[in-house]
Amino acid sequence: MHDIKAIESNLENYKKNLGMRKFDVSILDNVINLNTKRKELTTKVETTLAQVKTISKEVGQKKKAGENADDLMLQVQGLKSSIDEDNKTLEQCKNDLEAILAGIPNLLENDTPIGKDEHDNVEVNRWGTPKEFSFEPKDHVELGEKLGMLDFESAAKITGARFVVYKKDLARLERALANFMLDEHLSNGYEEIIPPFLVHERSLYGTGQLPKFKEDLFKIEGQDWYLIPTSEVPLTNLKREEVVSESELPFKYTGLTPCFRSEAGSHGKDTRGLIRMHQFNKVEMVNLVHPDKSVETLEEMKKSAETILEKLGLPYRTVRLCSGDIGFGSNKTYDLEVWVPSQKTYREISSCSNCGDFQARRASIRFKKEGEKPQFVHTLNGSGLAVGRCLVAILENYQNEDGSITLPEVLIPYMGGKTKIANK
Repeated sequence: MHDIKAIESNLENYKKNLGMRKFDVSILDNVINLNTKRKELTTKVETTLAQVKTISKEVGQKKKAGENADDLMLQVQGLKSSIDEDNKTLEQCKNDLEAILAGIPNLLENDTPIGKDEHDNVEVNRWGTPKEFSFEPKDHVELGEKLGMLDFESAAKITGARFVVYKKDLARLERALANFMLDEHLSNGYEEIIPPFLVHERSLYGTGQLPKFKEDLFKIEGQDWYLIPTSEVPLTNLKREEVVSESELPFKYTGLTPCFRSEAGSHGKDTRGLIRMHQFNKVEMVNLVHPDKSVETLEEMKKSAETILEKLGLPYRTVRLCSGDIGFGSNKTYDLEVWVPSQKTYREISSCSNCGDFQARRASIRFKKEGEKPQFVHTLNGSGLAVGRCLVAILENYQNEDGSITLPEVLIPYMGGKTKIANK
C-alpha cells in the first residue's frame, strides 16, 4: 500500500517507476482526483458540522428567550441531512481510493533490468556444471514411478490432478530435504515457526495476495479462511498491527509448511510431474528488519538459498528479475534456478524478494526508537527452498542408468545412513 501523500508529492517519479512494470499509470491520476474529492468532501462535512453547531447554539438561545426557533431548527435539519449524504459519498470515496491503492504494485529499485517477461531476466551468478550422462536421462516422473515411490494415479483417485502421493524412500527424502534446509537456516540465526495453514483475509491483504490475486487462492466455503499459498503470509503477519522496539529487530523466521495454489491460468503448462502442483511443501525465510538493513539482508537470504543448492551439489543459476517479471509486492527479486536434465534447462526453485515497507504499510508493522515516531519495518521473504522441486532436481541429477538414485552426501545422515534409493 502506498502513501497517498507520497504519490501526490512525487507523481511523476511514481509514473516513471511504475511505468517500468507496464502498469497503467493513468490510474495514478484517478488516485489524485479521488483524494482531492475526499479532501473537499471532508472539508465540506466539517464546515457544515460547524454551521450546525453555531445554529444549534442560536436555537438554544432563542428558546431560552422564549422566541420562535422553527426556521432555525428546519435549517439544522436540512444541514444534518446534507451531512448524511456527504458522509455516504465520502465513505464511498474512501473505499474507492483504498481499493485503487491496494492494486498499485510496489515501486522498483531504480537499477531494475527493464524487460517484458522471464526471458529478459539478467543472470548474476552460475554454479556447477550440468552432468554429462552416458545414457539418456529420464525425467523425475518416470524415475519415481518405476521406483514405485511417486504415485500420481492414487492422488488423482483421492483428490484430482496436480497432486501426488509420496511413498517409501521418496517420502523420507522429502522429509530429509526439509529437515536439512531447516537446520541450515537455524544455524544462520533463524527462529523456526510452525504457523497455522489457514489465514483470514486481513493476513492475505497484509502481504499483498488480496485483493489482486484472489483467483490463485483456495477459500474455505462459508468461512473467512484461506489455505496459505506460502508461509510468507502467516510468518510476516506474526507482527501485524504491532509497534516493536528498534532493539528487537531483526525478526528472522523460517518454517516448513504445505503451500496451496489454484494455479489459475496455468492450464496446459507444466502439468506433468511435481513442477506445478496444487499442494507442495516449501521451507520459507522471512525477515522483518530495520530499513537500513534490507538491502544487505536480501543478499544474505540469496546466499543462504544458494548455499543449500551447493551443499546438495545441484547446478544452478541466479537471475535478477526484470521489470516485467518481478512480483507485485517486491522492489527487488532474485530467482534461483536449478538444472533439470530432462528439460535441458534451469527451473525456478527459490525466489528471494525485498518488499521494502510495502507489506509493512498494508499490515501496519512498525518499530519505534526511543524519543522518535514509529517507522515501518522492511519485510523480506525467500524460498529456502521449494522442497518438491528440490526432490525433482535430485532425482534427475543423481540418477543412475539402472533407475536408482545416488543420494547427496549431506542427506545421508537424514536418510538413516542410506546412500542410494533403489527399487528392491
